[in-house]
Amino acid sequence: MTLALALLLFVTAERLGELWLARRNTERLIAQGGLEVAPEHYPLIVALHAAWLGGLWWLGWDRPVNLGWLAVFVCFLALRVWVLMTLGRRWTTRIIVMPGETLVRGGPYRFLSHPNYAVVIGEIAVLPLALGLPWFALVFSILNALVLSIRIRAENAALGRH
Repeated sequence: MTLALALLLFVTAERLGELWLARRNTERLIAQGGLEVAPEHYPLIVALHAAWLGGLWWLGWDRPVNLGWLAVFVCFLALRVWVLMTLGRRWTTRIIVMPGETLVRGGPYRFLSHPNYAVVIGEIAVLPLALGLPWFALVFSILNALVLSIRIRAENAALGRH
């Protein structure tokens, strides 16, 4: 098995695990009175990430891996774990507002309002670079910036109202 193939298998398993966790947390938060806000852009996020991962499989499964970019990607994975651990059962891929709850201010949220999105920005750029796909990194970084501009605006508005 090549390093690129192992890396893509790992990232795919990690993303599927996150989807499972997000669904479980979303269902629990809704059952506890949480309100989903601005769900209309969610299919864009899903489509972007599915196309990104599918494209990496299509173009990168047999490419040599740049170990420097791989190390940067591993750092982003560590930051992702920090975000997930900080939010715990509140982490989800949707915008869920819990009436009466305060915003999380610990962990990476001490430094950034949206650390998870900073991680996503990095991962979407860096994993293709690790696989020697700079144009892929550029195209998906631009698409991700467009989607995140919608997402962050909606999330800030939702959190500001509640």
